[in-house]
Amino acid sequence: MAAAPPSVEGFARWMIVATVGVGSIATILTATIINVAVPDIMGAFGIGQERAQWVSTGYLAATTAAMLLTDYSIRRIGQRSTFILAIAVFIFGSIIGGMATNFTVLIFGRILQGAAAGITQPLAMLALFQIFPPNERGRAMGLYGMSVILAPAVGPYLGGAMVDLFSWRYVFFMPVPFSAIAVLMAMVSLRPRDRSAAPPAFDWIGFGLATLFIAALLVGLTNGARDGWNSNEVIATFWVAAAAVAAFIFWELRHAQPLLNLRLFANPRFVSAVIVSFVFGGAIFASIYLVPLFLQIVQGYTPTRSGLLQLPAGIAMAIAFPLVGRLSDQGGQHLLTMAGLAIIAYASFLMIGAHVDTPFWLFASWMVVSRLGLSLVFPPLSAASLNVLPANMISQGSGVMNFSRSLGGAFGVNLIAISVDFKSTSFRAALAETQHSGNAATLEFMAYVRRFFENAGLPDTLQDPMALLYLDRAISLQAEMLAFRSGFLLLAIVTLAAVVPAWFMRPKKERTISVSGAEPAS
Repeated sequence: MAAAPPSVEGFARWMIVATVGVGSIATILTATIINVAVPDIMGAFGIGQERAQWVSTGYLAATTAAMLLTDYSIRRIGQRSTFILAIAVFIFGSIIGGMATNFTVLIFGRILQGAAAGITQPLAMLALFQIFPPNERGRAMGLYGMSVILAPAVGPYLGGAMVDLFSWRYVFFMPVPFSAIAVLMAMVSLRPRDRSAAPPAFDWIGFGLATLFIAALLVGLTNGARDGWNSNEVIATFWVAAAAVAAFIFWELRHAQPLLNLRLFANPRFVSAVIVSFVFGGAIFASIYLVPLFLQIVQGYTPTRSGLLQLPAGIAMAIAFPLVGRLSDQGGQHLLTMAGLAIIAYASFLMIGAHVDTPFWLFASWMVVSRLGLSLVFPPLSAASLNVLPANMISQGSGVMNFSRSLGGAFGVNLIAISVDFKSTSFRAALAETQHSGNAATLEFMAYVRRFFENAGLPDTLQDPMALLYLDRAISLQAEMLAFRSGFLLLAIVTLAAVVPAWFMRPKKERTISVSGAEPAS
């Protein structure tokens, strides 16, 4: 990659940093801000978690697929037009989601938002890499990274405030002003297409097969939990996903200009990094989805209080990121990654003990631990994955890593939502079976509740029905709590398991050979 062009210097350079930073804040903000509004969306449209998770899954799936379009779009219509078009799609999707009259329309808006994010995020990194010489890229990436981290740090709190002060619809509208500002900045800062360059080719068949695989598998997983894993429709959907991925691999290995260079996977250290990236993306996005739901459904927090609890973790992550980046430059990326994964798993294990009365600051401290672990993983994982590749494959390797992390996020949210919903139903049925006339604890609880309603002046004819209703609510709350605990346990186990492939990211030891040809004794 060439150094910064002479025409992009000084103020113009930092104007580009500001432009892509503002655009990234807008698109990344909506990835996390929506999660505090999910309980209100569930109530507004009368849906359960198995459908509500599409608010996050649809966004992440669209982001994953759209990432494959970024390079082609930049070469076809230029950075400026690609960025403006993507932000325009994002604004359109935000308005559609905010004005949605049914859940299907809302998900369509989220898909548009995700597609825009999938294009703008890689574009920002590429733009900065092109305009800064190697000795200044670290500073530029650091400033851009701070803007990227700022969005998920303050997003849940701002989203919660919007929900409490207005309604969940304003969560969609809030990023629109940032987006409009980014469009105006892009008009004067980003470069247009180089007219002298030949129009690029694009692997549309590969893109279609990859999109079909992602959509079919996510739909199959969601419908399987609802309609049964043995239903003909679900089995057919999984067969479509299997056929799509098989056809994709066959096509990409034979295409002259593949969408994804699958020969990258011949490098075992890179494969290990991709596996870690997939699991890491799944664990983080699943946690971002799960925690606000637990706080609001089980602990009864308002959206604002739920977002406020996550704010210290975001601040800690923003402070830790640049420090970890410096540590990563010193080497030992695989050890930092392993430590970060272990810390994330430990924080998830701590959350298994969460209950209705878990103190605010205790849960906030668990979130801080989790986000410190995230900070230990992200910079060294990115460095370690690309350091093992030759220079001519670094760009493709970066795309694969982003793709795997985003794909892991989509599957992580989908699977954790299905798991928690299934466990909630199972725990509720099991707890309900124990509530009978032979259960002394149940009889004592019912007698206590009846006395409470009697002292409150409730008529005798209503005391028993209200006591039963109260018991049913207590059972449901207990089942939800146990289901979320099982979700945190699942996150902990999966994240801890990723420590194993992280170990295989370690650099190979160089073996020296003596002049005589004999290897030195170890």
